[in-house]
Amino acid sequence: MLAGIYEVAENKFGMKKMFLLTVTAILLIGILPGCSQVAQKSDKGGVACAIRMADSEMKHFPEPWSVDYNPKPIWNYTQGLVAQSMLELWKTNGGEQYYNYAKTYADKLIDANGAISEYKLEEYNIDRLNSGKFLFILYEVTKDERYAKAINYMRHQLDTHPRTSEGGFWHKKRYPHQMWLDGLYMGAPFYAQYAVMFSEPAAFDDILLQFTTVHKHTYNPETGLNYHGWDESKTQRWADKSTGCSPNYWGRAEGWYAMALVDVLDFFPKEHPGYQEIIKILNQVVTGVVRYQDAQTGLWYQVIDQGNREGNYLEATASSMFAYAILKAVRKGYIAPEYKDAGVKGYNGIVSKLIKDNGDGTISLTNCCSVAGLGGDPYRDGSFEYYNGEEVRDNDPKGVGPFIKASLEYEKISSIN
Repeated sequence: MLAGIYEVAENKFGMKKMFLLTVTAILLIGILPGCSQVAQKSDKGGVACAIRMADSEMKHFPEPWSVDYNPKPIWNYTQGLVAQSMLELWKTNGGEQYYNYAKTYADKLIDANGAISEYKLEEYNIDRLNSGKFLFILYEVTKDERYAKAINYMRHQLDTHPRTSEGGFWHKKRYPHQMWLDGLYMGAPFYAQYAVMFSEPAAFDDILLQFTTVHKHTYNPETGLNYHGWDESKTQRWADKSTGCSPNYWGRAEGWYAMALVDVLDFFPKEHPGYQEIIKILNQVVTGVVRYQDAQTGLWYQVIDQGNREGNYLEATASSMFAYAILKAVRKGYIAPEYKDAGVKGYNGIVSKLIKDNGDGTISLTNCCSVAGLGGDPYRDGSFEYYNGEEVRDNDPKGVGPFIKASLEYEKISSIN
């Protein structure tokens, strides 16, 4: 495994020399404000930032189940998101510590028979499926049947998961008749990867249905954005009585949706008639999101389309998700190359404006919305005031994971040109 990062330079004879930048050297960059200078000066800046963030995350949260500030082990989407980003860093650049961090989480929650502690299928919570994604890599590497059993058990949730009348998965059993943009990221890429690994080609019709259903009901062509949620029953207080949509465009919800689209395409068959429909939806989403990118910083606001409104703020988790989705979509040819500038500007805005050096060899991602949702108790009405009233904190996993992924995409797209 690689112990550090290699930078290639040309000497005066045209020969290439390899300079090993060890992890120790990377940590010396701590004298700099975050990793922005690294990203700007080195074609390996993206990996350098991913390493610093991953190393910092492991120091901040030695137990991987605690990354969402949890006091005890839990099987949840945030832990799965960080574990997946660690494995992607490991696959890209090596580093056994990143692989072990993810595997430790799996082995803490999955017993010898493949049963998952703290996971209850009958809750029908689409969020829980997101943690299944990183198990595919562990299974491929280890061939440990525990992971396959856990994956299959989560897949069975979708067989009986409640649906809208059109076939869209409810976000959760306790949120009846509702589809949230968040849920597309939690369920669709897992469903698609399962369909590929375990030969279930018919699933792609159902996966396409999830996107077309939620897009049909949440997309506003006038703004180019998607509302956070849709209540088919139109009974929720937050739901518009005519459309069933929630009242605002929440940044992270659109970020989840953008990542869902770009990630599901990793597995969606190109010959499937719905492949181009996914591409079309992705292009609509990216076009809308870029329209509201802050011109000065390259970042995005908590409530995307109201950047000039008092109380709104430039938010890290959504910005990291958009940077990742745009850079990946450009690299893979899903959207026009011209969007690369928006992705690069967004990424550079994060590392220059939202990364804080802690002075102890670690960095932090600031300005993260800790949580937001719709309905529940206490009731969340989806208003501008609600979204901007939720706790803002550092190092939320919903930002850390996407930032690591965005850093790797920044690295990949920088090496193309």
